[in-house]
Amino acid sequence: KKSSPITSHRSTKMKFATSVLAIAGSAAAFAPVSNNNNKATSLKSFTVDDIPGSLAPVGLFDPLGFAEKADEATLKRYREAELTHGRVAMLASVGFLVGEKVEGSSFLFDAQVSGPAITHLEQVPAIFWILLTIAIGAAEEKRASIGWVEPQNVPVGKAGLLRAS
Repeated sequence: KKSSPITSHRSTKMKFATSVLAIAGSAAAFAPVSNNNNKATSLKSFTVDDIPGSLAPVGLFDPLGFAEKADEATLKRYREAELTHGRVAMLASVGFLVGEKVEGSSFLFDAQVSGPAITHLEQVPAIFWILLTIAIGAAEEKRASIGWVEPQNVPVGKAGLLRAS
């Protein structure tokens, strides 16, 4: 069955629009958060009962009870780790799906990566993994230097102390 040029054109436009929306939506996940809150300083703190993301009637989903023993700084650190890991997982999922779709037609790695996406990892050259590790390490170092107090300046018993915001 052959499709008409009009149907093919509409299909191409729809694919393009979907791609643009997907890229714009994923880019928003990495945009900086505005801190233009007009609330008092005491209202910026939160506890397990009123942490952003806890929804009625369930409340905070914490089946292992990590948040029960955590103070505000620890809860913020947990939240940052949760968001970071969630974003990495989303990027990995998208990468897996894109790897399936562009097999053999990509400008990356001279289009030598082929087969099912599950086998792509072992086909990527070692230099890519070295560069990726260096880039991730640099990003984590930057994040840690901005967010946490240097270990030599942390009082005993306050490991992982966050900088005052």
